[in-house]
Amino acid sequence: MALVEARDLVKRFGSLTAVDGISFAVDRAEVVGFLGPNGAGKSTAMKIISGFLEPSSGQAFIEGYNSHTQPIEARRRLGYLPEGAPAYGDMSVADFLGFIAAMHGMSKRQANDRLAELVERIGLAEVWNQRIEALSKGFKRRVGIAQALVHDPDVLILDEPTDGLDPNQKHDMRELIRLIAARKAIVISTHILEEVEAVCTRAIIIAKGRMLADATPAELLAQGANAFAITIVTVDPQRAIEIISTQPGISKVYVAERVDGVTRLLVHAPQSRPTVAELAGVLGRSDIAVSEMFVKHASLDDVFRQITNGAEN
Repeated sequence: MALVEARDLVKRFGSLTAVDGISFAVDRAEVVGFLGPNGAGKSTAMKIISGFLEPSSGQAFIEGYNSHTQPIEARRRLGYLPEGAPAYGDMSVADFLGFIAAMHGMSKRQANDRLAELVERIGLAEVWNQRIEALSKGFKRRVGIAQALVHDPDVLILDEPTDGLDPNQKHDMRELIRLIAARKAIVISTHILEEVEAVCTRAIIIAKGRMLADATPAELLAQGANAFAITIVTVDPQRAIEIISTQPGISKVYVAERVDGVTRLLVHAPQSRPTVAELAGVLGRSDIAVSEMFVKHASLDDVFRQITNGAEN
């Protein structure tokens, strides 16, 4: 049984369909990046799965418990970090997390043991007695993660966990996610592509509320269109463009740069055909000197734009 499951989720706000038929499942030890442009429906879907919004249709489950018809059972097994990590700013870190533990029905002894573990694991010792409103954004995010983990849930849903953090804070947060990932099912809602490459085992891409892809980062990269960068020495780059454009598998050729008779072309070949060597041979036989050629592999950013731009059209 999957620890998280969404079945045909739909959410409408009047005439706006924010979530449009989303289905997926997440197992233990999976970190799934829920990825999409701003306004794609990511946070809305996370709120439905977490039980904070009722779907217009469809169902969501946490460890087999329906988030809406069995909300208490589902939330006992769920840790949720909403966007912005809201907390009581006038409370100390110790008091706030103790309050969260009490809300989960933990005894004083259970809470003390669990919080002592979290202090070390999440690195909160130096701010333990400080008021939350006085903390840096990085430490506030750590407190948010800690409150989601107090009851040691099997499922963790994190909405934009590194939003607004500096590079060092992002690195620390991602290390923390990797540290806890082996025993849990984790869903990270984000629009930051490097987040997916850094910590996720799968990526789900949505746009306009619709699910467009569900694959590993490597599988997504394999869908990308590679490009060749070709530097030629010629006074007539248009002739080279025409020759390259006639080759099978070429989708686009254009001038990227032109300086003192030297032109750099970018050649898009979705199926990675022809090869660099084949293109060099074709141009050589046409007496066009090639001074440099290399393959520019598609990035996850390229694939993301390719998939989501298609949904906009």
